[in-house]
Amino acid sequence: MSKLSIVIPIFNEVNNIVSLLKTLLERTKHKHHEILLIDGGSTDDTVNVVSNYISTFNRTQNENRKRCVDQLFGNEKHAMYIQLFQSEKGRAKQMNFGAQKATGSILYFLHADTFPPKHFDEFILKKINAGHQAGCFRMRFNSYHPLLLVSQFFTRFNYSWCRGGDQSLFIETSLFQSLAGFDENYIIYEDCEFIHRLYEKNEFTIIPKSVQTSARKYREQGTWKLQYHFAIIHIKKSKGATPEELYAYYKKHVAS
Repeated sequence: MSKLSIVIPIFNEVNNIVSLLKTLLERTKHKHHEILLIDGGSTDDTVNVVSNYISTFNRTQNENRKRCVDQLFGNEKHAMYIQLFQSEKGRAKQMNFGAQKATGSILYFLHADTFPPKHFDEFILKKINAGHQAGCFRMRFNSYHPLLLVSQFFTRFNYSWCRGGDQSLFIETSLFQSLAGFDENYIIYEDCEFIHRLYEKNEFTIIPKSVQTSARKYREQGTWKLQYHFAIIHIKKSKGATPEELYAYYKKHVAS
């Protein structure tokens, strides 16, 4: 069976990352995948928290192996693996670094504040086995703001303008490599730029299940304001704005 390499770029996620790891372990149907956490130089306690969690996790796995009990994390043949790496800051750089370290035939890129549905790995494997090389899930926010409800509704449609990194992304490793990965010139918009290249190859599918992503940035900065600025960034990109111009706008109007 194909192996997923779940690549998660992290930066100052001390309050969220353990919850995500526990969710991933609970919601995988097959226990032979790997989780790669790529830290971009966190300045909070993220690295210590993750390191301690991995240490406990590995100790539990080893105890289970010794008892030959296929429970919780599985036996040695079906063991999950979690690894923590350090890379340069920047989501594109972190995800490319994770892809280089991955050993699975399928890459699954996931934001640290996005939680996939139960048995997400099985849904991905079914799409891959059906001949689809790349795709994502639908998305819903952990908010009932009317604007976000409308925004998440459109994630069910298979058009490039409906896509975003919060929906997560699965892709065969060989295809990712053939496209040279994420463009590291993009400090923001790296997910959309890469997905646009996939659409140009007519290689994208939507899984009719939803990941749940945090609306924390919308709550912090104002939903209407933030959505407006994101729309402007999309428009600027469609009119030929460079990665530097997009980031300059983001830094002025969005970055805190």
